[in-house]
Amino acid sequence: MLGAGVFAVWGPAALAAGSGPGLLAALTLAGGIAYCNARSTARLAARYPQAGGAYVYGTRRINPAVGFTAGWAFLVGKTASAAAMALTLGAYLLPDHPRAIAAAAVVALCAINLLGVKKTALASAVFAASTLAVLAAVVVAGLTGPVAAQPLGDTHFWGILTAAGFIFFAFAGYARVATLGEEVTDPERTIPRAIPIALGITFAVYLLVAVTALIVLGPGMLAASTAPLSDLAGAGAPALKPLVAVGAGVAVAGVLLSLLAGIGRTSLAMARDRRLPGGLAAVSERFGVPWAAELAASALVLVLVSTLDLRGAIGFSSFCVLIYYAVANASAVTLDRRAPIPWLGLAGCLLVAVSLPWAAVLGGLAVFAVGAAWYAVTERRAAESH
Repeated sequence: MLGAGVFAVWGPAALAAGSGPGLLAALTLAGGIAYCNARSTARLAARYPQAGGAYVYGTRRINPAVGFTAGWAFLVGKTASAAAMALTLGAYLLPDHPRAIAAAAVVALCAINLLGVKKTALASAVFAASTLAVLAAVVVAGLTGPVAAQPLGDTHFWGILTAAGFIFFAFAGYARVATLGEEVTDPERTIPRAIPIALGITFAVYLLVAVTALIVLGPGMLAASTAPLSDLAGAGAPALKPLVAVGAGVAVAGVLLSLLAGIGRTSLAMARDRRLPGGLAAVSERFGVPWAAELAASALVLVLVSTLDLRGAIGFSSFCVLIYYAVANASAVTLDRRAPIPWLGLAGCLLVAVSLPWAAVLGGLAVFAVGAAWYAVTERRAAESH
């Protein structure tokens, strides 16, 4: 969660929200939806501590078609997001040749994931600590610099929802804990604790960054900025700008690392159920890693990195991820229909999803139509085999 989003999301979110209070309201809404999702995911992960996340929950608690929808949403949305993150990494660290360093990063991080979840967790911890250090420096520099706040405009309810959708992109990450359920010691205890703790820390950091940015830059300048944290640091300590660029690159690397791990584990679960080619279910005996799924996911990301400009995929990715979490909440509803949190999470995910730009919504619906056709094919094959 403490990754690329915190370095990039504030500009489009501020523009959509229309004002400082609107941006903070959107942050609170996104955090609230994420909390509901985290609670639902934690309960389900404790009951089903296996790879696959909402794909498994939807399949077990509702029906296979709903589970497949969640798995498809995760794979498509996160693959596009992984490619976008790789390109972002290249743009920060080597602007003249972004695709080359993006491809190199995908290969290197795939190699780390193939060594097992302990290596992945260690690397993620290093990335998170580095990101926190950079964010702390940015906040201190911003608060010690001059205040040049500029107003923006009025706040509208629909704009707050749209801004919440953009900010939600920065929160999406706690489900990665659930997708690693088979490789975690004592998952019934560990996962329900890890998810809300990580979410709480992330929300506190985002709130501090958002308030600082609004105080120093104001919603108008924030909305116009393409590198808001760099501008924030530059307001008080221009020498920190290169550090922020490196910090953004490190943060993006952390996101990309966990994205590749999550995509591989969800592919593993779907391949086991014959919803994807069976060869993707191969697991390394030494490291316990789904190596075939990891390699396939990384190869697809490499193709997208080398051929497409995926900056516009953030909205599309957010739409898919919100549908994924909607399935998780709907699955949690079946555990206790009187519990309000899963219902709130389900309604929030769907409402924010439809508030995203129409290009993202229509693109997402088109991809789900393709997924429905593929599901029908796999169902027909399963029926013929019996």
